Amino acid sequence: MILYLLVALLVGTSSSNYVYQTKFLDVPLDHFSYVNETVTFKLRYLVNDTYNTDGSGPILFYTGNEGDIELFAQNTGFMWELAPTLKASLVFAEHRFYGKTLPFGNASYDSPQHLGYLTSEQALADFAFLLAEINPINRTTRGRPVVAFGGSYGGMLAAWFRMKYPHLVVGAIAASAPIRQFDANCGVFNQILTSVFTVAYTRECSQNIARSWEALKNFSSTVDGLKILQDKFKFCTNVTKAEDITGTFFDYLQDVYGNLAMINYPYNSTFLAPVPAYPVREFCGRLAENFTGVELISRLQEALSIYSNYTGQTKCLDISSSYDSNFGDNGWEFQSCTEMMMPMCSEGGEKDMFPKKPWDEKKNSDECFKKFGVRPKPNVAFTMYGGQFLDGVSNIIFSNGLLDPWSGGGVLRSGNNNIKIVLIPEGAHHIDLRAANDNDPGSVRAARDIHLYNIQQWLKQFRKAKKYR
Repeated sequence: MILYLLVALLVGTSSSNYVYQTKFLDVPLDHFSYVNETVTFKLRYLVNDTYNTDGSGPILFYTGNEGDIELFAQNTGFMWELAPTLKASLVFAEHRFYGKTLPFGNASYDSPQHLGYLTSEQALADFAFLLAEINPINRTTRGRPVVAFGGSYGGMLAAWFRMKYPHLVVGAIAASAPIRQFDANCGVFNQILTSVFTVAYTRECSQNIARSWEALKNFSSTVDGLKILQDKFKFCTNVTKAEDITGTFFDYLQDVYGNLAMINYPYNSTFLAPVPAYPVREFCGRLAENFTGVELISRLQEALSIYSNYTGQTKCLDISSSYDSNFGDNGWEFQSCTEMMMPMCSEGGEKDMFPKKPWDEKKNSDECFKKFGVRPKPNVAFTMYGGQFLDGVSNIIFSNGLLDPWSGGGVLRSGNNNIKIVLIPEGAHHIDLRAANDNDPGSVRAARDIHLYNIQQWLKQFRKAKKYR
């Protein structure tokens, strides 16, 4: 199972209101070598200057993460809502190896020799190179102030962008950015996830999920049992062996539970799949009593349809992936096998609702080597950017929804008064970056107010420093 860091779909405002120009810039393939300096590729970025009426307003810069940049431009409503107030330009920069920013074209994923250029450091250097082009600075001109934004992996990049290039970025909004996940308790994600399903409706929901693994395993052990599962769930591809259930389907279910928690918003959304408001509550409403045997399987299928077939138009259940095709599955899997190794485990029993599965670093490393010919470098992100120790960092807001399972790896406390911690008790995965919605809880509205206030303070600092340079 690969856990992806996802950005959530805008619902509160129609994405048809978001108009931008698509541009490309030739950037170096390798920013850190003086060999083959002429080797470049085209980086895609999106721009809207509608609100920057006098040409001096700030730049709100989205640090693109693991997917098509148009997905993020259309679905990060908070930035679009800020732009008129701040008279700002909007720039959304695509991450190398995702969307249409493919350094080697269709061959970008063909070999480790190509994928070796897929790193967060190279991506941040791309963003810096882009800013140097569109917002040049020199001895006499400092350029316009830039505020970085990002959610999830994009939030990590926004924070790291401010840390690595503070002369280019005056501050960063890092929403749901699990920069401490690399050495967090490997079980914290699943523990928070279990808590979300436990409190959403009744405790029986997570208890039924915990029992379902053994029930599914038992059914998968016989031909007749596999037929029952096929008839109940209507898999697109017939299940013919136990591993189809205990392997592929188990992974799919775990991903779906994580996705439901991350998109557990107080209004309908259509990102990973069309789902109703508070989809975890709707899911758990189908598992609100203790069930066993065939009844448990039937109720689980009903609950799963909240995610897999809420519209009623899906003909069969495709368990090959629970993720939108606009996300770069292969790219993120490679990154997880290099610098983004985030240990994950489940403990079962009283700890969480999943089968017991300890973290096995050697097994993970061997699987990465088998697939990509590379091995992870544990904690390399801490060496490059820092994690627990952020003493020298300033002008970053780390926001986390406490209903988001990724919050366990987020920055929830710090002794550094120059960074701000915003906790959103009623928040799912970076809900604060989404467009405003009438159903937003008060804590979400308050978070956005804090973001705006701090951005305005950063801009004042910038102008004051520019005045007295």
